[in-house]
Amino acid sequence: MTNPPMIPITRVEIGPEEEAEVLEVLRSGQLAQGPKVAALEQAFVDLTGARHAIAVSNGTISLVAALQALDLAPGAEVVTSPFTFVATVNAALEAGATVRFADIDPGSYLIDPAAVADVIGSSTAVLMPVHLYGQAADIGALAPLADSVGAAVVEDAAQAHGAEFEGRRVGSFGIGSFSLYATKNVMTGEGGMITTNDDAIADRLRLLRNQGMRVRYHYEVAGHNYRLTDLQAAVGLPQMRRLHERTERRRRNAAGLSERLRGVEGLVLPTELPNRRHVWHQYTVRITADARIDRDGVIDGLGAAGIGCGIYYPKAAYDYDCYRGHRRVVGASCPEAERAAREVLSLPVHPSLTDSDLDRIAAAVHALLGDPA
Repeated sequence: MTNPPMIPITRVEIGPEEEAEVLEVLRSGQLAQGPKVAALEQAFVDLTGARHAIAVSNGTISLVAALQALDLAPGAEVVTSPFTFVATVNAALEAGATVRFADIDPGSYLIDPAAVADVIGSSTAVLMPVHLYGQAADIGALAPLADSVGAAVVEDAAQAHGAEFEGRRVGSFGIGSFSLYATKNVMTGEGGMITTNDDAIADRLRLLRNQGMRVRYHYEVAGHNYRLTDLQAAVGLPQMRRLHERTERRRRNAAGLSERLRGVEGLVLPTELPNRRHVWHQYTVRITADARIDRDGVIDGLGAAGIGCGIYYPKAAYDYDCYRGHRRVVGASCPEAERAAREVLSLPVHPSLTDSDLDRIAAAVHALLGDPA
């Protein structure tokens, strides 16, 4: 008997629209930054409602450049979540900042405004919330905290294309930073996008990404090559056109998983918070101490059943040797982030899933952890 095909944790889909856009670029002879990049930038303006969108070479660089555009003073601190992909931390360090962490809310995995209030202070130059797994952080509470100490807000929206807080899209509250990596909800293979309503910040970002030039060989600032190519933008444009449809499929799949998995002992399901629109980059559950088997056992069992899964993230960001003694990483104890790192597990939620796939995923979890009471 043939085993059913593997259900991957994510699936990269390239179709005829992407192929046609790329072929158009190849035939044009203009492969570097050009009209496709400009079109992708406009698509992000339309998506977020921000006044400006500036494409760059990858998601980490979008954070680095956003911080560089703020011209941070020596000793400036960036307050962020410890429960994030380490690019959030690396970008702050690359920009010369010191990193200080605030713990997360255990129900949403998002940075906790109360924890931010405990660590924010006169040295805080930037508050960098992470819109994790596709759900917006509590900008309504975080923005006033930043204002209270004169800090800028840089939104790490790498996983949150089209997510909303109180009807407003992420990336429009401060300086937004999006990743276009191959597994993101919109992808160009590698790439990033910065959004802002600030004309001066946008102008500085365009200078920074182009070696400090506005006019060829007329250097205004010490810049870099942060440019995105038209080949990459050509891959992203059709995906931007399909984003709403694919997001609705992610939302449908998340709802289907929650319906099928409700009531399993030791399994905590993710939720969409009030006044948010979750775009479900990841569907992340918790395997608690009440579960029949531990997380490693669940991972092994899912693998044997042909179900892909992933741990995002296995440690708090500060809990690595390279950061533990770093002179610009402030020592931290964030128990909720550490507990989440021990318990979280992401299941497939991508748009390619069928109802049969959802049934298989749920059946495998039930077989491992037991049926609802």
